[in-house]
Amino acid sequence: MGEKEAGQMAKTLRRAAAFSALGKALFAGARGGPSLGKRLAALPRMLKATAKGEYDGGMRVALMVAATAYVASPVDVVPELFLALFGLADDALMVAWLAGSVLSETERFIEWEQRRAAVIPGHVVT
Repeated sequence: MGEKEAGQMAKTLRRAAAFSALGKALFAGARGGPSLGKRLAALPRMLKATAKGEYDGGMRVALMVAATAYVASPVDVVPELFLALFGLADDALMVAWLAGSVLSETERFIEWEQRRAAVIPGHVVT
């Protein structure tokens, strides 16, 4: 397999992983996971807990912020003008990855909150 074919295969796998993450996150509510509303409501709490260093989602949140900046960036408008559909495809893939990541990470955060709430503060007596 040549270098070009390997690169194309890697792109295809990343694209499939992004859509898979989105699909899993969207249908999690149907299989007993948090609803979409609960996930979105948890987003500000997750950002606050991450900023305070309480939640370990720092790198994942940073990647989501970077993806949001990439999609919203006016610098990315120029390629769309010249490349039309090809220029929009990278944004579509980024939005799919971002949606899947946000939904997946908020589910993880909600589980973290539930485990944290179950802990009774106090001292261990030995």
